[in-house]
Amino acid sequence: MEKIPCICAMRDIVCAMNELENNLIITYGVSLNEAMVLCAIGSETVPSSAISERTGLTPSHTSKVVRAAENKKLVTRRLGREDKRQMFFTLTATARNCLQRMRENGVTVPEVLRPVFTDR
Repeated sequence: MEKIPCICAMRDIVCAMNELENNLIITYGVSLNEAMVLCAIGSETVPSSAISERTGLTPSHTSKVVRAAENKKLVTRRLGREDKRQMFFTLTATARNCLQRMRENGVTVPEVLRPVFTDR
């Protein structure tokens, strides 16, 4: 087997991210991207462009993740008042409860990722 250190390290990170996401799904019922969207919205009402900027997801991927969150009754949308083409998103009580449980109980972070979180 070929061993290229940076590729092997990236493999370990990807595996750890998959483990982190699986832990989120099992514990809180949300994917990593859905959790990031919930955090990006927080207590605000925001347009999808803000969600994209805050999560680093592309606009099209943001749309898919927000739709999944809507299907889980985590997010509601409403039309903009001035521009009816613009959508604004707000968390539901279910989503706020999910975030609160994450704050209180934490998220299990795989060992390889823990150094990233030491100063946060």
